[in-house]
Amino acid sequence: MKKPTISKRQAGDVLFWSVMILPVILLVATFIVVPIISSVAMSFTEYKIKNILTGAPAVWNNFENYIHLLNDNRMLPAIGRTFLFVFIVVLAQYVFGMILALILNSNVKCARFIRSVMMMPWVVPTVISALVWLWIFQSQYGLFKYLVKVFSFGMLSDFAILNDTRFALLGIALAALWKQIPLSTLLLLAGLQNVPDDMLEAAKIDGAGYFTRLFKIIIPYMRSVISVVVTMAIIQNFKQFPLIWTMTGGGPSNATTTLAILSYREAFVSQNMGTGAAVTTVWMLLMILVVAVFKKLMPSQEID
Repeated sequence: MKKPTISKRQAGDVLFWSVMILPVILLVATFIVVPIISSVAMSFTEYKIKNILTGAPAVWNNFENYIHLLNDNRMLPAIGRTFLFVFIVVLAQYVFGMILALILNSNVKCARFIRSVMMMPWVVPTVISALVWLWIFQSQYGLFKYLVKVFSFGMLSDFAILNDTRFALLGIALAALWKQIPLSTLLLLAGLQNVPDDMLEAAKIDGAGYFTRLFKIIIPYMRSVISVVVTMAIIQNFKQFPLIWTMTGGGPSNATTTLAILSYREAFVSQNMGTGAAVTTVWMLLMILVVAVFKKLMPSQEID
């Protein structure tokens, strides 16, 4: 059997695309793959700031860093808070993003202007957003405290959400939603505008109501877009650090200490790079596991 031959043009195309993609591969390997491997390896060593200052090599200690974190009862609560934060923000982000996308897709007046204004929170840097919400939640003169006092008729006049261990994580979730919902809305709106109008009109003629069309046609047709939006939200909120650190620093009483905060504290506050890397490794594996489970439960196949 004669082997297929490759023309000079095909060989040139392969060489051209190889040269074009080589810088991307080098960048990914240098700034993503190598640091991940280095961090995982560091998690099995005793490596502190003094090692960096003195140039002393790391000492291999097997699973001592992980055992240390589990024994002092910090890892499991941080995992629980991380999962709770991700669940609240991702679910609310999808629900409110879909509602806003449906509204903007219904020929509402000034839709372009609304989309432009709506994107402003997403453009604002995360630290600036955190400072804005820190002012809103300020325990003495904050806007949120004033609104709570007014609508509770003075019964909750001393309510300070970021100082309350029960609600501090919820306060950060509100700030995260304010920043993240605009982008989700824009992506979902793009998906909505790709749903065939003739399919919706045919369903309407057949007597299908609005919610029947929404759950039987629109959402199934948008599965791939929804999958991308939710996956991005999961990753973004799993690695959420600047918002939490700026607003509460992990407090009060560790009520907002997620895996991101715990990793930073171990590595740069306690100056133990080994345990910090151990937290980061667990954090990364859990994020990959959650994304994989979601992808398994949320097939991207659209309806015919």
